[in-house]
Parts: sequence; C-alpha cells; structure tokens
Amino acid sequence: MKHPVDAHVGKRIRHRRWMVGMTQQQLADQVGIKFQQIQKYETGMNRVSASRLWDISASLGVPISFFFEGLDEQRETQGKVEGDILADKEALELVRSYYAIPEQQRRRLFDLARSLSDDVA
Repeated sequence: MKHPVDAHVGKRIRHRRWMVGMTQQQLADQVGIKFQQIQKYETGMNRVSASRLWDISASLGVPISFFFEGLDEQRETQGKVEGDILADKEALELVRSYYAIPEQQRRRLFDLARSLSDDVA
C-alpha cells in the first residue's frame, strides 16, 4: 500500500518534471536510473531514497523541500473532498504556458484574469 507522503512526493516530482518540459526518460538519464523507476516514484509505488531525491531535486532545479510543500495542508484537509488542481492535465498545461509568456505580458494577463474572476464572484 502506498504511503501518502510517498504519493505526494511522487506527484510533486511529476508536476515539476512536466513543468520544465522533461520526459521521464530524460530525468532518468540525468539521475542514472531507468525510466520505469521514475514512473514508480511518480505514482508513489516506490519510495524515493534521500540520495535519489537529492539527485532529482538537482536535475529539476528545485530544493528538496519543494517535494514536501503542501503536506501540512494535506494533513489538515484529510477527510475533506478536495481536488488537486495540478492533477488536471489541462491546468498543468495552462500553468506551463503561462510561465512561458514574457514577464511583462504575463503580469497583464494575470491582472486581466483577476479582474474577470472578480466580475464573476
């Protein structure tokens, strides 16, 4: 049975890998393992060792703490039904596209989205 922390860490690995546009094979090559192992990490079926997480964090350009962000909130909301917005492929693609926009244009788009959402509420 998967441990919730292993599943969370795996999900964060998958999200970050996807955000930087890296395939499982590319990450596996950088870390020196087979891509099937990355698949197992991302699903939470295999626990990531500390040294492997260190290598993955370096390859993905984030601190190790990145993989544990949100665990406290997850613990607080256990028992409540809440969707993980980043589990939605469309939402991930939107976020990835958003960060590909130059910063000045991105700020204007953000302001527009905020004003539109304020009109709805």
